[in-house]
Amino acid sequence: MRILSGIQPSGALHLGNYFGMMRPAIELQEKGEAYYFIADYHSMTSLFDPVERRKNTLDVALDFLACGLDPKRAVFFKQSDVPEVTELTWLLSTVTPMGLLERAHSYKDKTAKGIAASHGLFAYPVLMAADILIYDSNVVPVGQDQKQHVEMTRDIAIKFNEQYGETFVIPEPQIRDSVAKVPGIDGEKMSKSYGNTIEIFGDEKALRKKVMAIKMDSRPPAEPKPDAEQNLAIQILKLVAPPEVAKDFEDRLRLGGLGYGDLKKALFEHYWNYFAEARKKRAELLANLDYVHGVLRDGAAKARAKAREVLDRARKASGLE
Repeated sequence: MRILSGIQPSGALHLGNYFGMMRPAIELQEKGEAYYFIADYHSMTSLFDPVERRKNTLDVALDFLACGLDPKRAVFFKQSDVPEVTELTWLLSTVTPMGLLERAHSYKDKTAKGIAASHGLFAYPVLMAADILIYDSNVVPVGQDQKQHVEMTRDIAIKFNEQYGETFVIPEPQIRDSVAKVPGIDGEKMSKSYGNTIEIFGDEKALRKKVMAIKMDSRPPAEPKPDAEQNLAIQILKLVAPPEVAKDFEDRLRLGGLGYGDLKKALFEHYWNYFAEARKKRAELLANLDYVHGVLRDGAAKARAKAREVLDRARKASGLE
């Protein structure tokens, strides 16, 4: 079973990235042949600073390796180090119906948020389809909100296969039963675009300030909070603290007598401790960047070997060879 997943280098990775994508991906590397890539081509639809893209790409590599990605078990690489994917994108574009792209939720959502409409943004699903199909991927783990991406990939692959004969493996989405929905400090979904994130790594003082800024209501500490499970700090605490600890704080908040300041202080300590080993590992990796670049280089070589095989198959099928 070949598993494929990617993440954009669009900024510092945060708790939402970790619990929504990174940790599940790291767990899946034990269950099949995992291909994980840093989607720097995709980032070009919304990030236009080349210096920032280079920095973010290295940061994503450091973060993934620090959090447990094992290059002996997973093929880890930069998307742009496999240029075959762009040629396959063109082949797939020639059979992709306009109506399919016009129905893409992501295009509508991103333009609604103010991201400038471009061909790259509109054709984003075709590049994503090439990412998936070029490695003969069987399984693509996604949240429910990303299911359409894999469905579009299936539609494009089927269309190509119907036109030119059986060429591509048809991938299956793996919808996680319980995708961690991490709230941001303002109560909205944690997202870089909302500016409400708590980063995995960063300056202790700055991160403590962010945690202490988590939005709360104006009820006094003594007042019971029957809706304690909806408290933002409690929701995040359940992700980073032992279950019995999180339950104790939730019960204390529900009964009354626990101040929000004390709750946030406890949350910060558990959050900071949760990533203690990863911070140590990241510092070691930062001091040995030759190793990190070597991991990405080796991953790209393995990925290109498979990509070349699939692209040659598609070129022959379509009469380019």
